[in-house]
Amino acid sequence: MKISTKGRYALRVMIDLAQHRDEGLIPLHEIAQRQGITVKYLEQIISLLGRAGFLQSVRGKSGGYRLVREPEEYTVGEILRATEGKLAPTLCLELGPELCERQGSCPARSFWTEFYDTINHFLDSKTLRDLMPPEE
Repeated sequence: MKISTKGRYALRVMIDLAQHRDEGLIPLHEIAQRQGITVKYLEQIISLLGRAGFLQSVRGKSGGYRLVREPEEYTVGEILRATEGKLAPTLCLELGPELCERQGSCPARSFWTEFYDTINHFLDSKTLRDLMPPEE
């Protein structure tokens, strides 16, 4: 399992919005500038985060983006799954047991299942708040 730049940048964007949540709507170009991400690539990430219901967006001159919930209400797991899809370490876990021709005879299946469960548990135990730098 490898997290793509899309997933890593999504976390950075969500942290940025959490850090600046008291400023109201944050324009896309400000996030892009602070995070060193092109506006074009950021639009793709914002679109995924918006479809997941994580962001409120307002168009227009005074528009921008803000979090819908508090930072402690977002898990790292849900953010990564919104941008990466399933985080399964093997194809058989990604597709589901019904599509794995070896599901009944695979000696490693329980290992991969436990590994996948561990990954998900860890990612879902961390919140956006946990990733934010301490407030001074």
